[in-house]
Amino acid sequence: MTVEQGIVFGVLLGTLGLFVWGRWRYDLVALLALLAATAAGVVPPGEAFTGFAHPAVITVAAVLVISRGLANSGIVDALVGVLARVGQRVTVQLLALTSLVAVLSAFMNNVGALALLLPVGMRMARSAGRPPSALLMPLAFGSLLGGLMTLIGTPPNIIVASFRAESAGAPFGMFDFTAVGAGIALVGVLFVALLGWRLVPKRKGPVSREELFEIRDYLTEVRLPDEGEAVGKTLRELEQAVDGDFAVVGLVRGEERRPAPSSYERLAGGDVLLVVADSDTLTNLVDEVGLEMVGDVELGEEDLRSDEVSVTEAVVMPEGLMVSRSVAQLRLRRRYGVNLLAIARRGARLQQRLAEVRFRPGDVLLLQGKEDLLQEALERLGCLPLAERGLTLGQPRRMVLAGGLFAAALGVAAAGLLPVPVAFMAAAALMVLAGLIPLREVYASVDWPVIVLLAAMIPIGYALESTGGAGLVADGLLRVGARVPAFASLGLVFLGTMFLSDVVNNAAAAVLMAPIAARVALGLGVAVDPFLMAVAVSASCAFLTPIGHQSNTLVMVPGGYRFGDYWRMGLPLEIIIMAVGLPLIMVVWPL
Repeated sequence: MTVEQGIVFGVLLGTLGLFVWGRWRYDLVALLALLAATAAGVVPPGEAFTGFAHPAVITVAAVLVISRGLANSGIVDALVGVLARVGQRVTVQLLALTSLVAVLSAFMNNVGALALLLPVGMRMARSAGRPPSALLMPLAFGSLLGGLMTLIGTPPNIIVASFRAESAGAPFGMFDFTAVGAGIALVGVLFVALLGWRLVPKRKGPVSREELFEIRDYLTEVRLPDEGEAVGKTLRELEQAVDGDFAVVGLVRGEERRPAPSSYERLAGGDVLLVVADSDTLTNLVDEVGLEMVGDVELGEEDLRSDEVSVTEAVVMPEGLMVSRSVAQLRLRRRYGVNLLAIARRGARLQQRLAEVRFRPGDVLLLQGKEDLLQEALERLGCLPLAERGLTLGQPRRMVLAGGLFAAALGVAAAGLLPVPVAFMAAAALMVLAGLIPLREVYASVDWPVIVLLAAMIPIGYALESTGGAGLVADGLLRVGARVPAFASLGLVFLGTMFLSDVVNNAAAAVLMAPIAARVALGLGVAVDPFLMAVAVSASCAFLTPIGHQSNTLVMVPGGYRFGDYWRMGLPLEIIIMAVGLPLIMVVWPL
């Protein structure tokens, strides 16, 4: 092993360790790895940031923008509306949900497809009186399976296609993945919907908002005496005068009820305030300000909402602004105009002080605010509302336009008239010009952490190949598989990539394994394409852990899952995928 190879392996081992540790977000880890490799000289300084111009990165960004345009047009909503008529049988619901999310994921970002259907799955579970755990993990797995079917279905396919272009002179085409991917997706969806869901533990947690967030458990009524010192002060002045964190989520003045009153509302004697506060802060409100506890009253969600004010559940997205931050840091009321009422984690409401909580991906929040401010705040904070959206129907012109632009991009790319990045970036630009995507949504629709991850890992992948590191690993695999047929070595590459994808981001797994797979194929004297196809498929099959893919992370808390729940359905699914995928690859892409 040369010094350069040792440096590359050292950087990669450190990177993989930080990925698994999870303390720092994967885009930061990848960027630090790139800087370390550049400082050590294994990545030339002039090539350190060429990854940002790589066709795979451009294509991923364009597909994310197009996904937003398709969602905005109402096409997806029209398809989702069909699910309302599938009935209450769990197998029928699962077949409908997983099939639809798989089809959507073949042509748009799979996390985006899951985000559209997650509220539908929650409603289906609650209306049937069953725990969401029965539907949400199968839904997430369906989104991963659907991405296998086309070039743009998932970043690993785009990465492997680009690597083939650089090593063999021509990339994989738009539908070169379909024969293998569709076969695996079909078998996978049938397994998940008919049998796999039975292997998932049925968490006995609450299945409705009313059970999960019991209003009386965290709301208290306090009254201002007629001559109290708070009379005449604004709510903001009251909040500043009390040592502790609390939120006034309602005000009752005589017969009038005001949900989410303004911070500048002046208090009057006899006002009753509905507050969210811990016991210490309530004591301070009574002792320091002279407020009076009203006593036991029957409170309901109607006390928190009105025609203008709403209460909604939302889940913290994996790459949202809230992750690892506290309520105090975010200043939700002051900056965004929303009140945080409660937080649920792993199917149970947190009992600790809200101000001390640092948000995690998948936390379910109960939020209150004016409807116009609330929707904007959720988008800015990176939260997914769990209430079903109103369907965007009645705009056939927009649906035809969006569908036509997308179909044109697919056709032009499939025919080879334009390179894939150019065709899809042109479609994205035309969607913006046609008003399908407001300018303010263009950059918000791009998953920048994934873009940075890809752009940073691509030069490291080149370094692994240029220093001979990929050849060194390939030689080790060849020695292991020296006495077995070539298809067994193909299986080793498939299994190794799948395992790597379960613990690190799937795009990073594809970047690292593609050059190794190509070297193994050359060493065996067989075709490279089946080995690259094995990497593309297996890199997208991260079913054993919640950290292998964002879709798995997204459903963890709403479904009430634990870390060890995923392998129960994921392990047999991965075995089935290998059993189906390897023969399909060898038939469609002969060795």
